[in-house]
Amino acid sequence: MRLQGLWTAMITPFLESGELDCKGLRDNIRFQLQNEVDGLVMLGTTAEAPTLTKAERDTVIAIAVEEAKGKLPIMVGSGSNSTKQTIENSQRAKELGADLILVVTPYYNRPTQDGIFEHFRAVNNAVDIPLVVYNIPGRAATNIEVQTMKKLASLQNVTALKEASGDMQQMLDLAANTDSFFSIFSGDDPLTLPMMAAGACGVISVISNLVPGKMRLLVRAMQQQNLEEARYHHRQLYPLFKALFLETNPAPIKEAMEFCGLPAGDVRLPLTCLSEENKTVLHTVLESMELAYEKV
Repeated sequence: MRLQGLWTAMITPFLESGELDCKGLRDNIRFQLQNEVDGLVMLGTTAEAPTLTKAERDTVIAIAVEEAKGKLPIMVGSGSNSTKQTIENSQRAKELGADLILVVTPYYNRPTQDGIFEHFRAVNNAVDIPLVVYNIPGRAATNIEVQTMKKLASLQNVTALKEASGDMQQMLDLAANTDSFFSIFSGDDPLTLPMMAAGACGVISVISNLVPGKMRLLVRAMQQQNLEEARYHHRQLYPLFKALFLETNPAPIKEAMEFCGLPAGDVRLPLTCLSEENKTVLHTVLESMELAYEKV
């Protein structure tokens, strides 16, 4: 079955003490279920996964499985800049009930294209679970080139790509050089409309933590090839698209969720909360969209 639609890249909510907010996480997952998203992504960039302990990672996966298994597919971020650690994380995700894994390009190491391919091939060979490749050169410092991605798409377990390069030419080249059954997701909310028009199957979304119903309308309109309706929803959401990236993700989305009454809490260091200036900008957008104090 081809992956598609709206998948929410879930935040990890924290209590004022800085500990994991397990009840808040359950509430947020139930909010997503109520709004009929197509899948959940746990422990990705938006979840602040690098700051979580092993025990916290296990807890997040276990809660997602308890709340959503059999209702929505659960994708778990398992990538790191160590191939060995990525394999271990992926095996653990499968053990705990994940349906798919999301594996980011190894960051910091800056591998060559051959190194990138060998990294993903090693994970593919070690863990029998559908694998979604995550290309985000802005964070990983290396880009997965189109010919490398074409090779990766031929691996048995590689099922999809989350493309967050922001390069529309690369998106067009990817669509032209991979089979039609291979799923390409937009990794950037503002590019959902143009990327789906170019051949992407959906989006792995940050904004849908807050407005899954509104984002679902945009994605469904594109799936139904109703461009006029999709443009309308895109225009309605565009101010929020911009506001949620005033600073490094997920600080803006967590501030927005807190302001609107959804469990979020602060970000963990080395990230910091939004500046007062940017909070004012974000709150103004939320109020103009009548989202302030919207409850689960």
